[in-house]
Amino acid sequence: MAVSGIISAIIIGLIIGALGRLVVPGRQAIPIWLTMIIGIIAALIGSAIARGVGVATTPGVDWIELIIQVALAAVGVMAAVMLYRRRSVG
Repeated sequence: MAVSGIISAIIIGLIIGALGRLVVPGRQAIPIWLTMIIGIIAALIGSAIARGVGVATTPGVDWIELIIQVALAAVGVMAAVMLYRRRSVG
């Protein structure tokens, strides 16, 4: 992967993290840096899943890949919120 690919993955990951956080209802008591990391990881894993399923390269916008990435980011944000809540209570 070239440097431009890594930079674009980070930028897309930041956007995916923000979208994942917006999808989760309620207030998320996690730091923004954690949301960014979750978004980057969700973008990379979502791209791998989309490639494996065969929907990563389509003409135009890859909506299925985007939905997979946002769903993974939302799950990641929910898991992080639960872990942060458990850590602050216990």
